[in-house]
Amino acid sequence: MAEGAGEGRRPGCGALEGDAGGVRVAGPAAVGGEAVTTAPEVTCELTVRTDDGADLAVTVLAPLAGTVPAGDVVLVHGWAHARRVWGTVADRLIRAGHRVVLYDQRGHGASTLGRTAVSVERLGADLAAVLGETGAREAVVVGHSGGGFAALSYASTSPSAGRLRGLVLLGTAAHGQDTPDSEVKMMGSAVFSWALRRGWLGGRLLGSTMGKGVDPVVLDVNRQLFAGTVPRVRADFFRCTRGWDVREALASVTIPAVVVHGEGDKVIAVELARTLAGVLPRARFESVAGAGHMLPLERPLLVVAAVGELASR
Repeated sequence: MAEGAGEGRRPGCGALEGDAGGVRVAGPAAVGGEAVTTAPEVTCELTVRTDDGADLAVTVLAPLAGTVPAGDVVLVHGWAHARRVWGTVADRLIRAGHRVVLYDQRGHGASTLGRTAVSVERLGADLAAVLGETGAREAVVVGHSGGGFAALSYASTSPSAGRLRGLVLLGTAAHGQDTPDSEVKMMGSAVFSWALRRGWLGGRLLGSTMGKGVDPVVLDVNRQLFAGTVPRVRADFFRCTRGWDVREALASVTIPAVVVHGEGDKVIAVELARTLAGVLPRARFESVAGAGHMLPLERPLLVVAAVGELASR
């Protein structure tokens, strides 16, 4: 049985043709006006059960026929998002020959909460379970925001982390995430949830999470994802990083990494990302002018390029 895993239904058992569990998200303007379709030839939907009873909804996308195999990529979304956020990124990766694994973090999307309290360490163990059950051990792991926290927790604690090909860390940090009580309370508020379900109002409330000039379709995807997350889950996840600091442990993590951060990120300070890149022995830092916090939606092709850089090593 894989590290951290329970009994999952493995790829190849009930592979499906067509759309991939809510991954289709990008609108025509999401990548410079080019229409995006995310319908790989073969997809496999499976459930990975963790050792504390959470059911993690996982999608495995096969590379498009005729492409040169380019290795596995595992995509880990941020808090109050879901697999859907990776639509454009996943589309481009399978076209480049990658096998792509993406999943809803516990409590998000189609995944359930387990018996244990939410913690960054628990999320790192969830990633270990997904890697094990999908056979994606020699992979590039891409983590955005809270997904980056999970990736860093896994990389700093798991004996099998050294088999990863690389880490792409988007809008994330290794410390300094002490979310104030007022923000946690807001995330769990019924009033905030009500407002998120109102298109224009919800978009205004989340406007600071993205850079300027973002297409309205992309802005609304972000709003829909936040609105679709259970208030209690939003609050518990934003609360769980208080006091979390993995910098010391990361000093011995020699996995190649690319740390990418929007210069206009108002959720996680760019200085924290620079510190993260400085702590990791084999990391390259890249700042993105004009971008905010939601890089999978704002700069999907940049994410794909970072994956290609690590996969080709």
